[in-house]
Amino acid sequence: MTAAPSDAGVTNRDLAKGLGTTLLARLGGVIDVISQPVYVWLFGLASYGLYAVLWATINLVENIADLGMTSSLQRVVPQAEDERAATAALRSALLLGIIPCLVIAAAASLLAPHVAPIFNVAASDQGVLVESIRLFAWALPLWAFVEISTSALRARRVFGAEIRLRIFWEQLIRLLLAICFYAMGFGIVGLFMAHIISLALICLLSIRLLARNYDLRHLAHGPLIDPMFLDTLRAGLAMLPNNILGRLFGDAPPIVLNALIPGAGGATAAALYTIARKISSIVQLVRQSFGYVLAPLASLAARGGKDEVIPLYAFATRLIFAIAVPLGAVMAGGGEAFLGLFGRDAHAAHAALVILIGARMVEAVFGSAVSVQQVVGGYRAQIVASAIGLCATVAVGWPLVTHYGLTGMALATGIGFIVTALIPLLQLHRYDAIHPMEAPFTRVALMSILISVPGLLIAVVASKLQPAALQLPVVVIVTLATVWVSCRFALPLHDRQALGKTARKLKLV
Repeated sequence: MTAAPSDAGVTNRDLAKGLGTTLLARLGGVIDVISQPVYVWLFGLASYGLYAVLWATINLVENIADLGMTSSLQRVVPQAEDERAATAALRSALLLGIIPCLVIAAAASLLAPHVAPIFNVAASDQGVLVESIRLFAWALPLWAFVEISTSALRARRVFGAEIRLRIFWEQLIRLLLAICFYAMGFGIVGLFMAHIISLALICLLSIRLLARNYDLRHLAHGPLIDPMFLDTLRAGLAMLPNNILGRLFGDAPPIVLNALIPGAGGATAAALYTIARKISSIVQLVRQSFGYVLAPLASLAARGGKDEVIPLYAFATRLIFAIAVPLGAVMAGGGEAFLGLFGRDAHAAHAALVILIGARMVEAVFGSAVSVQQVVGGYRAQIVASAIGLCATVAVGWPLVTHYGLTGMALATGIGFIVTALIPLLQLHRYDAIHPMEAPFTRVALMSILISVPGLLIAVVASKLQPAALQLPVVVIVTLATVWVSCRFALPLHDRQALGKTARKLKLV
């Protein structure tokens, strides 16, 4: 009952195997959520806000300066004729993506005194702002290298190793170093130092992974500008606008809040939004995991024609629905328990958290369309969704942020997430005759929703338990139980069987 293999031999089982590895690896991303409260406890909410704004700025700039190389590799490497061509694509992406980041980092570091007035920070952080910018600017080329090299690994269908490296080990190293530097009295600058060092170590480890999956001897041979260089550049530039617009949704809101609210209030608002976004990213990791696996597999399957992609697309959508809906519903119901990790001041982000979780649920359910469109759709069609979503966010954002501040920003961003997820779904159906809602999608959707409702209600009650230390453990247990029940009873047997050993270990079959 799995998809019939294409010429490339891609089936639902291939998707499930890659997904299982990816989801397990991305569970290491939970350490990112765990580490954020530690940073707030150590450095304070306003100082954490400074860190959040500068890191959001790095992310945003990197997504522009890398010229779309992280996305282009997903398209060109699976379709490369031989190892030499695949390595040429990697070499091209590294050159095109990292050199602009090096130039920008050098300029930002030299001009740090002129850049510093852009950011609103607490009075206690004003004295270290220039030093922080001068140091943290060099995270830009390091992050570009990590992004491009791990994208190259995903293009070779190496999912788990690169995610464990980037999500788990990077976060763990950063957390341990931050604690050490805090104990040594470095203050918030210690967190920036920890971030730089963790990125540098991950770059070194990424090279080892690249050497296992590419013949790096070819990097130094052949002309720099060859047909693969031009193909990689063309694919990257075509996807760049979509990447930029997508990144704006994630990283622009804390930057905008920081710019609109003067002094420590701007840093605090950025911190609160970042906290809500970090917690809601637990739902987002479901969509990202599917996207990491689905994009290169769909590209490979597309060799046999677009019809080969449809079973993968439908299977992924059903599986996402059964996981993301109960996960998001229970997390929204127990939102106060999650925010309690960050201290009393973080409860001001409760409404924003619920809104972002709801938007991430919708985005996850229909977000597979983005991954499929990247490899089977036209380049120009890919920018439409993000452009319209961003326009919708901007259109409603100004009045909402003016009147409701943090909550208004979350609502405006959530609208953008939903619009951006729905449009590729409609485009693929309209222009490529591809949609994921073939039977038994309706049954899966209805059952997942019905199972999620009691989980949500139990989580609301659990978030009020006393003593407060009981709240989060109970909510986590309810979350896991609700997701399991949804997968066991909402998914049809053949979908569960496609999960192989994972389904048997979890007693889903």
